[in-house]
Amino acid sequence: MENPAIMENPRNVLQVACAGEALIDLIAQRDGLYEPCLGGAVFNLTRALARQDIGTLYLNPLSRDRFGRQLAAGLVGDGVQLGQPQPVTQITSLAVVALDDSGHPDYAFYRQGVADRAVSAENLIELCQREPALELVCTGALALDPDDAGRYLPWLRAQRDAGRVVVVDANLRPSVMPDMDAYRRNVYAAMQIADVVKVSDEDLEHLATPGGNALAQAHYLREATGARLLVLTQGAQGACLLTHDGQQWQARESQPLKVVDTVGAGDCFLAGFVAALLTRNEGTAGSGALLAPLDDMTGRRLLAHAVASASLCVMRRGCVPPTRLEVQARVEQVPCVFG
Repeated sequence: MENPAIMENPRNVLQVACAGEALIDLIAQRDGLYEPCLGGAVFNLTRALARQDIGTLYLNPLSRDRFGRQLAAGLVGDGVQLGQPQPVTQITSLAVVALDDSGHPDYAFYRQGVADRAVSAENLIELCQREPALELVCTGALALDPDDAGRYLPWLRAQRDAGRVVVVDANLRPSVMPDMDAYRRNVYAAMQIADVVKVSDEDLEHLATPGGNALAQAHYLREATGARLLVLTQGAQGACLLTHDGQQWQARESQPLKVVDTVGAGDCFLAGFVAALLTRNEGTAGSGALLAPLDDMTGRRLLAHAVASASLCVMRRGCVPPTRLEVQARVEQVPCVFG
């Protein structure tokens, strides 16, 4: 147990619902053995949100096998509420992860007949209908597999129609998608529903987005999708925030980081951004307040909180999301460079 202070989420009201993969990362070690770690982009995002004191609901079922029980315990231990607390008979998804010399992961996934895919659009919609206070929903990564379009796209449309903010993290996994054209079409279909889109510079390349560089590609994608906000991550070069009314912020760390590995960095970045977005207008209800035009101070605060969240993650082994207090301390002690 890493920190008793995060065992119970202080927010009783559920604000965010997340849907997507929860799996076990089998991370290759130098001795040839594999270390099993709790993972999956949406699982990481869900934990990271709860650790930043956001009332968070995880919608997908988990397996009754040993790994499924560990995933459930990890979520509950961080304060996440399970939308489907009863375990299912399907097995847990697996990912075999190899890290290069810079700590960047390469994945191979095993996801046929697995627990987190044992869900329907109707099931997801019903679970969200039970929580009228939900303000925002998140998905992305492996949930954008075109084979799962029938599960997630109708759910996203229903949440948008219900007035909730829709957040989509592209987080592409092209190595496990046999039909790249179908994959791109489904990713674009999800982003067309989104109010907030998060992409990396690698995602933009995989999507074959027009533009001479990552920033130009990001501008093209924001306009093509109609997203109100788009956040772009560029590794050591930092991140950018673009708005529908033409505003732009760029931020990076002011000093080099001691990177252990980058597993979960993008997930923690997005969690930091969403957490800051949800607290920008506390006491003001509705998605309109969350997506209201940004002033310069707010734009900088959103991006700085997201960058600090990712930086704290990469300085730890595996995905160990930071708490809100840790992120706030880093923002104050190691401020970002903007421009």
